[in-house]
Amino acid sequence: MSGAEHVAVVGAGAFGTALALVAHKAGRRVTLWGRDAGHVADISRQRENAVHLPGVDVPSPIMVTADTAALNRADMVLLAAPAQATREALAMLGGRLGDVPVVACAKGIEQGTGLRQSEIIAEMLAGARPAALSGPGFAEEIARGQPTAVTIAAEDLPLAHALSRTLASDTFRPYASDDLIGVELGGAVKNVLAIAAGVVAGRALGESARAALIARGLAEMTRLGTALGARAETFMGLSGLGDLVLTATSRRSRNLAFGMALGEGRAAAELLAPGMPLVEGAHTARIAAELAARLGIEAPIVAAVAATVDGALTIDAAIEGLVNRPLKAETA
Repeated sequence: MSGAEHVAVVGAGAFGTALALVAHKAGRRVTLWGRDAGHVADISRQRENAVHLPGVDVPSPIMVTADTAALNRADMVLLAAPAQATREALAMLGGRLGDVPVVACAKGIEQGTGLRQSEIIAEMLAGARPAALSGPGFAEEIARGQPTAVTIAAEDLPLAHALSRTLASDTFRPYASDDLIGVELGGAVKNVLAIAAGVVAGRALGESARAALIARGLAEMTRLGTALGARAETFMGLSGLGDLVLTATSRRSRNLAFGMALGEGRAAAELLAPGMPLVEGAHTARIAAELAARLGIEAPIVAAVAATVDGALTIDAAIEGLVNRPLKAETA
């Protein structure tokens, strides 16, 4: 891949719009595709995504459309649909995407299959070259041009470098990696851990407890990732520790806010009802816990979040179970 002049972004939500702005700033021709024709028409007319990114200009050179034919000649696709909707999006668009790099930008593991986003891409698009973009970055900050660093991973490192160059600018710095498993697992599992951090905040257990949870959660993430073939050092980078710190500490994090609401006594079913904000970690928790159990990996924080979200464990019982675990060496 010598360079992508035409970048297509699938998904006209906050993150998809932010990525379209990133590609535009990097000097690329950009198509932003969304399935809701009315929403897309509003963005195109107002040159603003008033629903998801109010107050952020969408420059006129960015084509905003609901026409799948506009994706035909893209050199690179950024897939920014929600993680649990990736398969549906690819089933709808697969015939339009061609033999090009398709970059998974959602952070989650598919329920029912346990597949990472790049694995879904590989399964659904025989000719595509799967990659993933992950790391600490809120859509609004990215869209407003605030400095952001992320990781772009592909099994082929030269491809990851080429994709990084395609999106790089003075405010958006992608680092290349060939550890696709580690980058995707870090992005998915940190959402689950951020829910746990939110519970700590919602129960007013203190900053010391949250710091301990982040550290032990990082150990769980690393154990699970390396058991699946990732490199341990990946989890110390942007898509592991970096993203975990952001999501587990910022009040702007949906996963943290969800956990805080649980800690304050609200029910998971209420918080996940139709029309409520998307919480990727709530959908990833059960499958991450199942993967850990299947592999014989200790992941008590992930398991506690999964059981709490499913209603099988109360918040108080989850906390009691974690604080009363047997003492051991920190490396264990």
